[in-house]
Amino acid sequence: MLTHLECTRCGEHYPADRPQTVCPKDAGILYARYDLPAIKRAFSSARLAGRAATMWRYDAVLPEANPVSLGEGFTPMLASREYSNVYIKDEGLNPTGSFKARGLSACVTMARHFGLKKLAIPSAGNAAGALAAYAAAAGLEAHIFMPKDVPMANRIECDYYGAHVMLVDGLISDCARKVAELKESESWKKDGWFDVSTTKEPYRVEGKKTMGYEVAEQLGWRIPQGIIYPTGGGVGLLGMWKAFDEMEALGWIGPERPKMITVQSAGCAPVVKAWEEGKQSSEMWTNAETLASGLRVPKPYGDYLILDILKKSKGTAVSATDQEILGATRHWAKAEGIFAAPEGAACLVAYRKLRATGFFKPEDTVVLFNTGNGLKYLDVLDPSVGRTLLSVAPSASGKPKPRQIGGIIGPY
Repeated sequence: MLTHLECTRCGEHYPADRPQTVCPKDAGILYARYDLPAIKRAFSSARLAGRAATMWRYDAVLPEANPVSLGEGFTPMLASREYSNVYIKDEGLNPTGSFKARGLSACVTMARHFGLKKLAIPSAGNAAGALAAYAAAAGLEAHIFMPKDVPMANRIECDYYGAHVMLVDGLISDCARKVAELKESESWKKDGWFDVSTTKEPYRVEGKKTMGYEVAEQLGWRIPQGIIYPTGGGVGLLGMWKAFDEMEALGWIGPERPKMITVQSAGCAPVVKAWEEGKQSSEMWTNAETLASGLRVPKPYGDYLILDILKKSKGTAVSATDQEILGATRHWAKAEGIFAAPEGAACLVAYRKLRATGFFKPEDTVVLFNTGNGLKYLDVLDPSVGRTLLSVAPSASGKPKPRQIGGIIGPY
């Protein structure tokens, strides 16, 4: 039922039967469009019952291709033990431990469908691990460009999945420049390379939009009053908003929409700054620094869409300091039993602030997205762990350095 791709800036249509990046006219992000009236006639929300508990249960509104799946999606919607009417959507239970599994599952599915061979991605961490995993499952090459100070788990998982990794001295924007340089090489087209950067291809948004379908389905096809979402590249925010429009066209929900809330780190908050200044796009954030690596995106490519969604939904943008994020990470672990990624814990900081100002009332249903598993951030949350891991790295000879564990000395 996929009919075409549509530019989100100029509205130009492009065929969906071949790989596409961004609009050649104005570099606008391309959205996949479907024959929704035909889908409505053939498929209803009632038919979801009994389907596999993965994001591919919504295949009626996803591109028709043989999925590259590791069981991603349909993550739990956990009722908060601390706040009534608050739910935590725990994306840390996805394959590779983060919500990035959704977008990369859809993206790699289409890359294999189109016969692409080598996929390149600049990543702040978790997208790299997800691409590496799904490329391995699809038999494709993954070429990762990520900052050299990403959480150690991201580097290790990419290595184990067999990806080709280049560590860059800088931010994700510097990694993106490396990919752009690679595009100028002779081998780019000849060897079947493709750039799967955030919003630079249409299908990561399609994978992420399934979060919106799940929120509605898991709440009994009711739409919450608010969704708080940690925003680096913002693909999930774009995808969910797209999903709500699709579900209304399908007759699954009405015209109601949640207030969409962006939360960013105070050390890298380009969308928050643009929102507060009433701008339609963001400026490059200089000297970006935060322990929440997924939020260290100096300028999201889809900023113009993110800011438009905040305006249309009567939402807002909130920042959280690293100290607040660390406190919320520990609090969620103790109060909710959820070991969240720092990016996810930032949502708790935002909710507290919005409750304090009256933006949200106690009776409002609000969904907070934990986008990753805290186990992937051990060297960030406890720097001594990182130092310990580094101290037992292989020696120059390639053999592990000995360390003492429980009175036993050996090459562990």
